[in-house]
Amino acid sequence: MASTYLTRTPSSTGNRKKWTWSGWVKKTKIGGSNNKELMSANNGSNQFSLIFFNPADQLNYYDYTTGYSSQIITNRLFRDPSSWMHIVVAYDSAQSTSSDRIKLYVNGVQETSFGTSTYPSQNYDSFMNLSSVPNYIGREAGTSNLYEGSMTHIHFCDGYAYDASTFGETDSTSGIWKPKTAPSVTYGTNGFFLKFENSGAMGTDSSGNTNTFTVSGNLTQNVDTPSNNFATGNPLYFTNTAWTTSLSNGNNTFTGHTGSNSYPMVASTIAAPASGKFYAEFKVTSSSQNYYVGVATPEAVSGTAINAHYPNWDNEGGTNAHAYSYYGADGQKYVKTGGGATSASAYGSSSSQNDILGIALDLDNNKLYIHKNGTYFDSGNPASGASGTGAISVTNHEYLFFMSDGAGGSDASGTANFGQGYFGTTQVASAGTAPSEGGIFEYDCPSGYQALCTKGINSF
Repeated sequence: MASTYLTRTPSSTGNRKKWTWSGWVKKTKIGGSNNKELMSANNGSNQFSLIFFNPADQLNYYDYTTGYSSQIITNRLFRDPSSWMHIVVAYDSAQSTSSDRIKLYVNGVQETSFGTSTYPSQNYDSFMNLSSVPNYIGREAGTSNLYEGSMTHIHFCDGYAYDASTFGETDSTSGIWKPKTAPSVTYGTNGFFLKFENSGAMGTDSSGNTNTFTVSGNLTQNVDTPSNNFATGNPLYFTNTAWTTSLSNGNNTFTGHTGSNSYPMVASTIAAPASGKFYAEFKVTSSSQNYYVGVATPEAVSGTAINAHYPNWDNEGGTNAHAYSYYGADGQKYVKTGGGATSASAYGSSSSQNDILGIALDLDNNKLYIHKNGTYFDSGNPASGASGTGAISVTNHEYLFFMSDGAGGSDASGTANFGQGYFGTTQVASAGTAPSEGGIFEYDCPSGYQALCTKGINSF
C-alpha cells in the first residue's frame, strides 16, 4: 500500500467516546523519516486521531485538537518485515481508570510498556467518528505519511470497545494467533469491515453498513495473508544499504545502485528448509544484465562488510556459506560451497530486459534448476528426482532465494514473485499451474513444488 490509500468521510457523527480499530498488518518499511499510518481521522487543520508506526518503529495512538488529549507510544519496536501481526486499539474514555481508556493489543496480548502514556480525561470525545472529517486507511491527510506494507481484515466498531480475543484466537495446533474470519461484533453507525476480497472494488465494506471507501492509487490484491504467509524481499538481509539501494512494492521490487563497488542484493524473508521442493520467479526490469539470481545459505548474507559481487561474498561466520547462482550477463552458473572459492562454468544463455527467471529448488534430492521464460537451462527437468537431469547439485541446507546487482555501476534491477502473482504492481500475464498450497506464477510451478509460504513449507 506504499503508493495508495483509502478514504471515506462519515455523513454523521458516531460515538466519539467508544470505538475499536482492529487490523492485520505486514509491515515492510523499517525505520525511515516518516510515520506509517494505519488509520487516521484528520481534518487537514492540525486536528486528528492517528494510529501509526513512527520512524523508530514504535506503535502509536495520538488524539489532538488544541493539544494532545491522548499520546500513547509503545516501548516495543516493531521491525519484523516477514510476519503478519494483529493490532487492536480500543478507545473507551468512560472508564474510571485512566489506563483503561485506551488499550493496545498486538497478537492477542495487551501492550503495557509505554515510553509515553497520556490518557484522555474521563468521557473525553476523541477526534475519531466526527461527521465531515475524512477517515483514511494507510494515510495521514496533508502529509507524505503513507503506510508501507500489506493490510487485511480491518474492522472499525463505532460505539463498542472490544479486546483482541473478539477478532483473533490461538490456533490449537500451531499455537499461532490467527484471525476470526467472522467475529461476533456490532459495527454501529460508522463501523466497517474491509476484507479486500473484491479485486474490482477493494474499498468494499462487508459489515452490512455499506460504508465503502474510495481507493486512491494502485491498490493490489494479494494472496499473502495471515493464514498463509508468503516470502518477500527482506530489508534486514538487504546488503550495502549505505549505497541507497531500494526495495518497494511490498519489498519485492529490487532497484540496484549506480555507484561503483556497491553490489547490493535482496534475499527472501523465508528460507526453504533442508527438505521439500520450492519455486519462485524473478523478472529482469533493467537493461543491465549484471545481476545474479539463485539460492544461498543464510550465513552467506549475514556479513556486514560485503564489497564484492555475490559469488565472492565472504561472511562473518566465514567457513560454512553455500551459494548457487545464475549470472544474467553471460549465462554462467556460479557455485560456492563451504565458504570456499567460487567456480564459474557454462550453463545457459544470457538474459535480456523483461525476461523471467524461475528457480526450482529440490531439497529432497539436493538439486537446483533455473529456467528463462519457461525453458530450463541445460535441458533441466525439475521432476527428474534423484537423477537430477540438467541440475546444479547443492549441499543439503536451508536456503534463501535472492537477486543481486552483480557489478558496480550497473544499476541492475528486478522484481520477485514468491507466489503473490505480481511483478511489481503488474499481475502475471498468464498464470501457469499453481502449487497445491497456494501461489500464482507466470510459468508452471513444477509438480510437487510449493511456493515459499507457510502452508507450502508445512505440506512437506
